[in-house]
Amino acid sequence: MNISTTRSAVALWFVDGTPDRLVHDGTRWRVTDTPTEMWHEPAFVPALITHPPQQFVGWRFQATDGVGTTHMFEVLRDDAGQWVLGRVYD
Repeated sequence: MNISTTRSAVALWFVDGTPDRLVHDGTRWRVTDTPTEMWHEPAFVPALITHPPQQFVGWRFQATDGVGTTHMFEVLRDDAGQWVLGRVYD
């Protein structure tokens, strides 16, 4: 398995609140599984807090292009609120 890490901008379309399509590097990808929300927990949590607040950071999903190539993508929100590609697994 190859894992590519990047922070390039992507276009992401949603249907019913979950990712449906992705355009990255001029290639259109269609989501072909159920996307998983990615959450971040703070590094330090005081001992008395049993359920620390989590922050939504992005989505992980499988997508397939027009010729049948399939990858697993991690798409994240950057500090400006834009969608960027975090990792690609192939």
